[in-house]
Amino acid sequence: MPRIAVPEVRPHLAYGRYAVKRVAGEPLVVTADVLKGGHDILAAEVRYRRRGEREWRSAPMSYVRERDEFAAELSLDELGVWEYTVAAWTDVYATWLDEVERKHAAGRDLSSELLEGQALLREAAAAAPPGAAERLLAAAEDIARAADQAKAVRLAADSELRRLASKYYPRHDLTLAEFILPVVVERERARFGAWYEMFPRSAADDVRRHGTFRDVEERHLPRIRDMGFDVLYFPPIHPIGRTNRKGRNNALIAAPGDPGSPWAIGNEHGGHDAIEPQLGTFEDFARLLRAAESMGIEIALDLAFQCSPDHPYVREHPEWFRRRPDGTIKYAENPPKKYEDIVPLDFWCPNYPALWDELKRVVLFWVERGVRIFRVDNPHTKPLPFWEWLIGEVRALHPDVIFLSEAFTRPKLLQELAKIGFSQSYTYFTWRNTRAELEEYLTELTTTDQAEYLRPNFFANTPDILHEYLQTGGRPAFKVRAALAATLSPSYGIYSGYELCENVPLHPGSEEYLDSEKYELKARDWNQPGNIAGYLAQLNRIRRENPALRLYRNLRFHNPDNPNIIAYSKATPDLGNRILVVANLDPFLTHEATVWLDGAALGLHDESAYVVHDLITGARYQWSGRANYVRLDPNVEPVHLFRLEAP
Repeated sequence: MPRIAVPEVRPHLAYGRYAVKRVAGEPLVVTADVLKGGHDILAAEVRYRRRGEREWRSAPMSYVRERDEFAAELSLDELGVWEYTVAAWTDVYATWLDEVERKHAAGRDLSSELLEGQALLREAAAAAPPGAAERLLAAAEDIARAADQAKAVRLAADSELRRLASKYYPRHDLTLAEFILPVVVERERARFGAWYEMFPRSAADDVRRHGTFRDVEERHLPRIRDMGFDVLYFPPIHPIGRTNRKGRNNALIAAPGDPGSPWAIGNEHGGHDAIEPQLGTFEDFARLLRAAESMGIEIALDLAFQCSPDHPYVREHPEWFRRRPDGTIKYAENPPKKYEDIVPLDFWCPNYPALWDELKRVVLFWVERGVRIFRVDNPHTKPLPFWEWLIGEVRALHPDVIFLSEAFTRPKLLQELAKIGFSQSYTYFTWRNTRAELEEYLTELTTTDQAEYLRPNFFANTPDILHEYLQTGGRPAFKVRAALAATLSPSYGIYSGYELCENVPLHPGSEEYLDSEKYELKARDWNQPGNIAGYLAQLNRIRRENPALRLYRNLRFHNPDNPNIIAYSKATPDLGNRILVVANLDPFLTHEATVWLDGAALGLHDESAYVVHDLITGARYQWSGRANYVRLDPNVEPVHLFRLEAP
């Protein structure tokens, strides 16, 4: 039986069943409970390595008395899967020295104890390299020749001697934790980024002409860059099926010229590894990626593993589809929604390994063409083991690939997808609009173990979701929700048209857009009056310039005395960058409040004097203490985005 118990190592998810997540350079603070009966002084180290390596690296752990635990901070810069565990042992020399110092303070004779100490130093020297061994042996002789016991104790307590003796004394009771824990290290874009979603087929800004990749490059990349977005996400760019093609507003019968839904993938021009010919060629796509990269923008593609009835898979691999007794393939359904233009793949068909390998080939096909970000459509409708396998296989070859889970589903299923490997997740942010809802939800995301594995991407709208708040709240509502999304989470996104405050639903009570772009081409005047493109550019500039907004678990809520006003802050660990957001959640009425600040979160006390600099308007206000007044008119500026500065 091990002499030392290491019953708990943190962080962990189900004792290593799932990996915790970090980005390169982000601290991984490892803590451990290390226990042993008696009064011996214990030591511990965290051991870590890249998965597949034989040798462990190590970092010493410090004992934190107030929490009765050992802790160490790692910073992992290489992408991929790492492993860590904890080793513990008795620090025999420190235990001896502690006993000697206490006995000396009590006036006890130390003759026998000092002989024990000399023996310990000689035993440590026998295991040490020559230089350290010489220092240890010399110290043992110095203690033996000391003029009195008080001097001997002082010599024994020398900090360098303690370090050498503790390092080289044999660890006879060395104990390893019984589990090895994984951590996935990804690039920073997995945590921080501003996403912009657009349909490239609408890039011509003319409903009479199908847009192309060249149109995206020439007409849209510059304006997306000017708004400060980092990721440009396209819905599926593949050939669109013709059978049961959907018409405008999801009509069951398409009119001549209707482009259909891009999620109905596949026709005579190919499937998931083909491009809709009207968008352009692979050369055009490669040119677009290069142009986007030159502007600091990454292109993300939609990964929708489903088919139209015209997909080559239906003809070439009929065994990959589930059929009715009459031999027909059942189309996709999510009652009350019906997708007559889509047939689902059978992920557990008898020949499922061949299907899984083919879908992995599709992902690697696009990775090899420069795509490193995938937004995955409805992953909760496919088997969890498939995603865990696929993401692991792709990351083993390309650890920089990012997967965003678009799973608006039950909380535990959404969380499981994040645990098994998805880099980011869509969330319920769209449906959290009151102060109480936002505070409760964000507290859950940032303070529970979800923070170890679920990175939220707060999309303010999507082609499927136009919330009632945006439908009725007008321009102020769009500004408020953009500011909340951009500052509550390091990753957020909008679907094109948001900057124009498009807010007309299909019908009252619906979250679908009228004349949805999912089923037709759109033409927009990007400079129309009332647009908030400049406001979005400000938000994205502020995000880039303030490192506190790149972080996630530093969110702290404050306490305005008006329920229509929310206040929260983010600060860097050294408090060198402190951001305070105060927002009026009512898009119709002016509200005022006294905001009571959490002083510890911002490094403030009742006598503090400081300036709050509104990074949106440029205004500066002199504040003092922890209680200050705000007034927000939604038709002027509904949000204060303050940076705390010296007076």
